[in-house]
Amino acid sequence: MSEETISRAVPPVRDWPAVDLPGSDFDPVLTELMREGPVTRISLPNGEGWAWLVTRHDDVRMVTNDPRFGREAVMDRQVTRLAPHFIPERGAVGFLDPPDHTRLRRTVAAAFTARGVERVRERSRGMLDELVDAMLRAGPPADLTEAVLSPFPIAVICELMGVPATDRHAMHTWTQLILSSSHGAEVSERAKNDMNTYFSDLIGLRTDSTGEDVTSLLGAAVGRDEITLAEAVGLAVLLQIGGEAVTNNSGQMFHLLLSRPELAERLRSEPEIRPRAIDELLRWIPHRNAVGLSRIALEDVEIRGVRIRAGEAIYVSYLAANRDPEVFPDPDTIDFERSPNPHVSFGFGPHYCPGGMLARLESELLVDAILDRVPGLKLAVAPEDVPFKKGALIRGPEVLPVTW
Repeated sequence: MSEETISRAVPPVRDWPAVDLPGSDFDPVLTELMREGPVTRISLPNGEGWAWLVTRHDDVRMVTNDPRFGREAVMDRQVTRLAPHFIPERGAVGFLDPPDHTRLRRTVAAAFTARGVERVRERSRGMLDELVDAMLRAGPPADLTEAVLSPFPIAVICELMGVPATDRHAMHTWTQLILSSSHGAEVSERAKNDMNTYFSDLIGLRTDSTGEDVTSLLGAAVGRDEITLAEAVGLAVLLQIGGEAVTNNSGQMFHLLLSRPELAERLRSEPEIRPRAIDELLRWIPHRNAVGLSRIALEDVEIRGVRIRAGEAIYVSYLAANRDPEVFPDPDTIDFERSPNPHVSFGFGPHYCPGGMLARLESELLVDAILDRVPGLKLAVAPEDVPFKKGALIRGPEVLPVTW
């Protein structure tokens, strides 16, 4: 393709405002960007300038797995972004490229394998049964988020991390302040510093540990001089915060199942399809607002006839990739029979979410426990009256009023 053709292919910059969308509605701006073409340019509410955006499934997988696009270079840039504050820790795993990224992820990999996740299955099931028992004892109506969907993922990620039960509440509070965009940079930074200090102390005590939980694995790796304490703390914070994403995902999942009772009834009557159905719900649910973290092109790269120049910022949209009609026929339809289902809800490439297997386990346990143990469960208000979080980077219901 000639230079002239490539230069003509540069799309205009589109403003992507931060809008609190109702329920699980798909972002209309993203729909327009997908229609406009596979490679577009966007300007988000914060940061500076514009960035590229790719939305096709193949392109998203290519960009996230291609070493010509790096995260580390984002550190010193005010790339256009959704979050009003941008406080990355230097050396944090989300902003590392291989080989440092690989070295850091390797230290905790054992905790997130099938065996590592299975280690917490029975304890997780027991904690979940206790929460459902308490909700049933209290009787209807209830807020499913407060009763089950919020405390359960906190308990599970704390169990996997090796955080004592007495510290769960503090972890939850810090996470909410870090993830919300409505409290301001100072509050968010203070919460992050508090969580950093906590994990620094906890990991520092475990440098001789042989435990299988994450902080023990990190402490042992620090003790062997494989990683620094600062690197270990940055990874622990990221994993702890990521663990609470299940609250929002499962909140959207149950809002959807209770808004469309025929879906819930099918899962009740055909328990064997639940793992496949949960995968389809994970594909369909719009997990976040706008886009996540950007990358920087480290050299000129051409994508579908558009030249991304070295130094330019680029985002991928996993939400758009999950609705790519070339990969998912009739993508806006929830199809429990969909197979194969190569969704990218947990990301792709080196930065693939390490907790993907854990999140699936939690979703399956939640669907089993809530649908089977509360057969008459239904929304206590109209679906459109369920308030969703405002000013949040991750989407989910604020409360989920239910009765039975």
